[in-house]
Amino acid sequence: MGEIILVRHGQANSAATDEESYDRLSSLGHQQAKWLGEYLSEREGAFDKVISGSLRRHQETAAGIGYHSPLIDPRLNEMDYFNLGQALEDVHGVPFPGPDEFAAHVPQVMEAWHNAEIMGNETFASFESRVTSVLQEAAKPGVRVLCITSGGVIGMIMRHLLDLNPTRMAHVLLPIMNSSLHRINVIPQGPILASFNAIPHLDRDDRLHARTHY
Repeated sequence: MGEIILVRHGQANSAATDEESYDRLSSLGHQQAKWLGEYLSEREGAFDKVISGSLRRHQETAAGIGYHSPLIDPRLNEMDYFNLGQALEDVHGVPFPGPDEFAAHVPQVMEAWHNAEIMGNETFASFESRVTSVLQEAAKPGVRVLCITSGGVIGMIMRHLLDLNPTRMAHVLLPIMNSSLHRINVIPQGPILASFNAIPHLDRDDRLHARTHY
């Protein structure tokens, strides 16, 4: 049986208002990656392949885990949510949310993007196609793959595996934790979800503060 483990990057610059400013780990994000690396080293066997998105926060997370030279694949990069949020405001007058308002905002963005009412740097269909192509290539019998990526990519993979509509996809991606693990088993019938949003490396009382979404 093959296996794919998806990792969401550590906490980034959550106070940012644009993608460039967001794309770096906070000090806590670096610590989350280090703790995750220690856990994987102790509890997981070797991976046949380690793949990272090309964004800075992906590569910093990979390095924190202990992989300084992962394979770089831009298909694992996040959707451009800041541009999508601006497009939603331009088209439908919905303002970009504050940190506590994303639960209502993300489903609106996903539905409008899916329906081609708004677009950022790519269409919803293009994002879906590039993300699922990575999954299909990684899903090989007997091969273990670690992928460092972002919450939107993980949400899209969940949509593919569970046949979710855009609103349900949004509801799945909203609670994805920084540095979380998402395990996919590869069986003869194809990839199936085995676990979602696990943070075993933060499962200690002295690390409760490190359980972050943004």
